[in-house]
Amino acid sequence: MSITELRPMLWTEDLKGTLDFYTRVLGFSASEVNEEWGWGNLVIDDVSIMIAKPNEHTPYDKIGFTGSFYFTTDDVDVLWEKLKDKVNVCYGIENFFYGMREFAVYDNNGYLLQFGQEIAS
Repeated sequence: MSITELRPMLWTEDLKGTLDFYTRVLGFSASEVNEEWGWGNLVIDDVSIMIAKPNEHTPYDKIGFTGSFYFTTDDVDVLWEKLKDKVNVCYGIENFFYGMREFAVYDNNGYLLQFGQEIAS
């Protein structure tokens, strides 16, 4: 037995706005969208994220997550230059003592998205 993939499902009250943010701003493709279900699948390179409107199957109070989504990239500086003026920045690009160069932004729902690259030693 093995686990072959982790594909987070992010809740949104604004399906269209979330699809727009991830496709137009971050460069994801919407590989599948079902507006009747209030659901979509977003893909970029080897990363997939599902988005969904809250539904009757899961208790729902408000959008929220007590962590962040960390994306590893092979050129964090290029990504920073592409995104910095289009997003709500949490912290700008910098080198950290644990060997990563990274920055963080918020998506249109308030989820924290971090992007990092290992610093060459």
